[in-house]
Amino acid sequence: MRSGIDPGYGLLLTILAALWGASYLFIKVGDRGFEPTTMMLVRLLVALLILVGFLAARGELAALRRAPPGAYALGLVNAAVPFTLIAWGERHVDSGTAAVVNSGVPLFVALLAPFVAHGEKVFGVRLAGLLIGFGGVAWLVGLHPHSSAWFFAGSAAIVVATFSYALGSLYGQRLVAGVSGPVLATTAYLCAAAVLAPAGIAQAPHRWPGWKPVAAVLALALVGTAVAQLLWFRLLAGHGSSRSTLVSYLIPAFALVYGALFLHEPLGVAKLGGFALILIGILVASGGRTGVPITAGRANQEQTGHR
Repeated sequence: MRSGIDPGYGLLLTILAALWGASYLFIKVGDRGFEPTTMMLVRLLVALLILVGFLAARGELAALRRAPPGAYALGLVNAAVPFTLIAWGERHVDSGTAAVVNSGVPLFVALLAPFVAHGEKVFGVRLAGLLIGFGGVAWLVGLHPHSSAWFFAGSAAIVVATFSYALGSLYGQRLVAGVSGPVLATTAYLCAAAVLAPAGIAQAPHRWPGWKPVAAVLALALVGTAVAQLLWFRLLAGHGSSRSTLVSYLIPAFALVYGALFLHEPLGVAKLGGFALILIGILVASGGRTGVPITAGRANQEQTGHR
């Protein structure tokens, strides 16, 4: 890791958070013209074109054949399932709510770690932090001014997606040895695209859905997935995982701002209060060590990023 204060670190961190935060906006707009499976299939295919081109330029295409079989399973729990659930959930909740709920990935990581990765036991201060964080999710869902059965269903889908990200993150930690991040991401995305292909093709729109949903899906694939993924690997290589994980704290803030500016989503007590409680819960559960709580998920050491 580089020593001293690097101004490029803050700029790269902010750009990456801005791109990943915009993913929720793109999904919301894309939902107007595409079914979730179709939208995520297009997202994966376009992102794969960029990633495969990147690997070809680096002479690493052959490494795809040496990727561990588990990388394909990672595509299910870290891409196909959560991508689709978030897209479906955003049909019933606004983009800012989705981003705040999804920011709870570290809470699920901490909750699952003792059982999946033999991590630290959850008790005392760590348990209090988890309760505060999950209380933030409950606050967000329970105090929403437009709560309905579909709102709760959409929120539940995003919670399940958050759980899936956490599970995939912990599982992915076992795969990173000897596999570069771009290779692991490409392999996982290949599997995810294959899984979504039947439903995505069957549910493809019969008519042109309009330029805004099309542009949103292309932006999601190019900017929010492929470019953001490559920037993530650059951030990791230059500044290490502990400093890079701080991007996760910025993403919901960007998503909330985008939703308010471009989609006219209200910034109310439920969103801001829920976001604050989730962040406090993460910090308390990690003992205040900002690089620790997101050992995986969007910021999983040398593994695939998401959103």
